[in-house]
Amino acid sequence: MSRSPAAPSFEGYAFGLLGVLVFSLTLPMTRLTVAEMPPLLVGLGRALAAAVPAALLLLASRSRWPTRSEFSGIVLAAAGIVVGWPLTSTLAMASVPSSHGAVVNGLLPLSTALFACWRSGERPSPAFWGWALLGAVLVVGFILSQGHGSLQSGDLWLLLAVVLGGMGYAEGARASRTLGGWRTICWALVVSAPFLAGPVWWMAARAPLPSPPALWAFGYLAFFSMFLGFFAWYRGLAVGGIARVGQVQLLQPFLTVLAAAVLFQERVTPETFVFALAVVLVIAGGRRALIQTR
Repeated sequence: MSRSPAAPSFEGYAFGLLGVLVFSLTLPMTRLTVAEMPPLLVGLGRALAAAVPAALLLLASRSRWPTRSEFSGIVLAAAGIVVGWPLTSTLAMASVPSSHGAVVNGLLPLSTALFACWRSGERPSPAFWGWALLGAVLVVGFILSQGHGSLQSGDLWLLLAVVLGGMGYAEGARASRTLGGWRTICWALVVSAPFLAGPVWWMAARAPLPSPPALWAFGYLAFFSMFLGFFAWYRGLAVGGIARVGQVQLLQPFLTVLAAAVLFQERVTPETFVFALAVVLVIAGGRRALIQTR
């Protein structure tokens, strides 16, 4: 077994944070879009729309075909973050506020770390697991403090999204180590497109035409949340370690809440900032925890 550096490179965290900044607007934009479009159409249509520039980029760059090992990661990444997470989180946004969904998604780093341990050969130390669990507890505590302790149907979709998202992040990052982050998400989108085309076109033909703001929000979901954001995110996970850099996503719930406050004038309570500071301290502690790789 080889040990990863005690302090991963700044590059991994920088790319990870850039990806999180892009993803932090996903739920507010989803909430805006599902107000005028069917949730299934939004969840699947964003992936099909993103597959177009992905295919063009692969053709223009004459990208090589994935190896057998890389292809298995691509298929599981597609199941997790191209189809699974967008679909389940979109269904959740039809019944719960985006701020509520944001804090539940704070469990994604723990889910990602578990899949990284299981499938990618990473072996986080007990100290790392302690920090990761503390971050998860903080997120759950934030949910309870905001009065969302009771389980709703949207929470079940969100919890399923956390599992699928963790799998997609870990599997895509595993393939990115040799294939590269941008190629991984491009291939995942292209592989998914044939299965999405029929249902999406059928739903789109029967849906009413949305307003320009809803179309702009859908465009953000397709070309930023589903496409460009993963260029940075997979790069960060591959460079700095899936489990460790994945903890940066603990910041995403609070960034999402702040974005909702700025864009939609949602009220942000002072305790949100207290929890955000606590999460930053958790990330700092997890950053120094030892992770071993097979």
